[in-house]
Amino acid sequence: MTDSLPMRAFSKSLPMELLRAREALMRRFRPGLRDVGVTEQQWRILRALAHSGELEASELAEATCLLAPSISRILPDMEARQLISRRQPDSDLRRSVIRLERKGLRLIATHAPFSEKIYDEITRRFGTERLAQLFTLLHELEQAARVVKPKRAAAAARKSKPRAEPLRRPRRA
Repeated sequence: MTDSLPMRAFSKSLPMELLRAREALMRRFRPGLRDVGVTEQQWRILRALAHSGELEASELAEATCLLAPSISRILPDMEARQLISRRQPDSDLRRSVIRLERKGLRLIATHAPFSEKIYDEITRRFGTERLAQLFTLLHELEQAARVVKPKRAAAAARKSKPRAEPLRRPRRA
């Protein structure tokens, strides 16, 4: 049955292999995140803010690979827990800037030794050089996989079609 499919075997699916590797890694990190009371997504937000400083919501979404609606759903809880704060710049009230607060920084400091212990074990088992190579390869893969966004089909179609002349009423003599 699978021989007739015009695609590679499921076992050779790059997205699935990446998901399997991610899941194997996250199984190691999740218990520590649960211990400090944050989700994977919240942890990504804390880490991004710790390393980048204040970020606009759209920049935070990009940095954490989270969709804007997810960011909008996650931030109120983090703000209520005083892990982060949000403010709107005077220049544009539609935007918000997110900042890591002391409590968020303390949470990172509490969890960091657990996280680094896991990294050390992974590095020991996988190899320092191979891990560095993997980071390089993953970055290169991400760059190679980036798609140049095509113009919208409708806009492209309008540009390629000659415009019809508007209907004009015949002049009366």
